Amino acid sequence: MNVLIEVDKLSKRFGPLTAVDNLSFSVARGEVLGFLGPNGSGKSTTMKMVTGFLPPTTGTARVAGFDVTEDPVAVKRRVGYLPEGAPLYADMTPKSLLDFVSNVRGFAAAEKKRRIEEVTAKLHLESVFFQPIETLSKGYKRRVGIAQALLHDPDVLVLDEPTDGLDPNQKHEVRQLLAEMASKKAIIISTHILEEVEAVCTRAIIIAHGRLLVDETPFQLRARSKDGHLDEVFRALTRKAA
Repeated sequence: MNVLIEVDKLSKRFGPLTAVDNLSFSVARGEVLGFLGPNGSGKSTTMKMVTGFLPPTTGTARVAGFDVTEDPVAVKRRVGYLPEGAPLYADMTPKSLLDFVSNVRGFAAAEKKRRIEEVTAKLHLESVFFQPIETLSKGYKRRVGIAQALLHDPDVLVLDEPTDGLDPNQKHEVRQLLAEMASKKAIIISTHILEEVEAVCTRAIIIAHGRLLVDETPFQLRARSKDGHLDEVFRALTRKAA
């Protein structure tokens, strides 16, 4: 098994607040991990540490063998990251943003053109390609955010609420895209949509107060409920941890 993400006793404290508490897990190539937890559980903080954008207080994470504290630039080269809220440069267009990201990634002209055309087609951005991002709908902003995360075809994808704001058809398209890429990458998806876990995830982790509650397949999680409903399992586990 080719493990691409290793989280080892990871903790993050902000003054007296412990946002992530001694968290450990791994994700191999071919796995899509659903990262679940109530608001304030530490999901986004964990993702920021795994991608090298926030230093851990203790513990560490490794991406493709590179330590996030010792070699954060190498980590960022191998990760496609969609942060919470998909922050983008509002005065840019999708074209100028993808141009900018391509230049930062160091693509030559022909390679840049090919990659931008590829992600634009995958995320169906043609109709808004030259439109200022600040004028786009929440759904289109999310799709632009996913496009920049996919631009360099990374081995690891870390996506914080990737289908937030998308309509049902757009959600289906993104889930289908993730399913098509899953065999070649290690993917972490933070989501509040439990049907999304069942649709695309091979495993699910639930955390609360920054601590791991469970790490199982969606099938194993459903088996915890008499009616086989993931939402019942989620509520029961997080209520117990409160």
